Amino acid sequence: MSATRVMIVDDHPMVAEGIEAILETYPDIEVVGTLSNGRAAVERVADLEPDVVLMDLNMPGMNGLSATEMLMEGHPGLRVLILSMHDSPEYISTALGHGAKGYVLKDVPTEKIKEAIDAVMAGERYLCTGAIASLAPDGDGMREALTSREQTILLQLAQGRSNRQVAASLDISVRTVETHRKNIKRKLGISSTAGLTRYALEHGVLQGTGFNL
Repeated sequence: MSATRVMIVDDHPMVAEGIEAILETYPDIEVVGTLSNGRAAVERVADLEPDVVLMDLNMPGMNGLSATEMLMEGHPGLRVLILSMHDSPEYISTALGHGAKGYVLKDVPTEKIKEAIDAVMAGERYLCTGAIASLAPDGDGMREALTSREQTILLQLAQGRSNRQVAASLDISVRTVETHRKNIKRKLGISSTAGLTRYALEHGVLQGTGFNL
């Protein structure tokens, strides 16, 4: 069998080099590239031809969520594994909702990263124990992820804009904004506009367009 080709995307050199060193001890894994941001991953994926991408979330330029979404649109057979320090249900469910095949916290034992790679290569979804525990209160383990449009609208609502102002900026109807607003509240389990703003502050939405992952 040919080795599994892995591309590592993380903006912390020591982390990326450490993961690469660990993976290179396995004869059935070949690290084909170590990149520092999501934009580079999108640009280089065709050349490097990885089977699995280990993707950090919080990176400059293009974050891991946006990169995952773009990679899956252009390369639907690719397996993206999120490797992150963030363990909130919103981060996990949103990443999976955008196409990631698994989610692994950075504090897991090193052998768990190999276990995750093997699982997604076998066509399975992989969540480390910490991610499963984080999602457990949601019953079926998956809080419904916000769409890209819903994230954009959440950002604008959290900035204090009215439905009419949001509609004008996005060139959509006020009724459409109202529908998105209801869906956002339902998905997040939030009943008030103040709650949306608090959620946005707590989860970094106000730091940039969309989730600051």
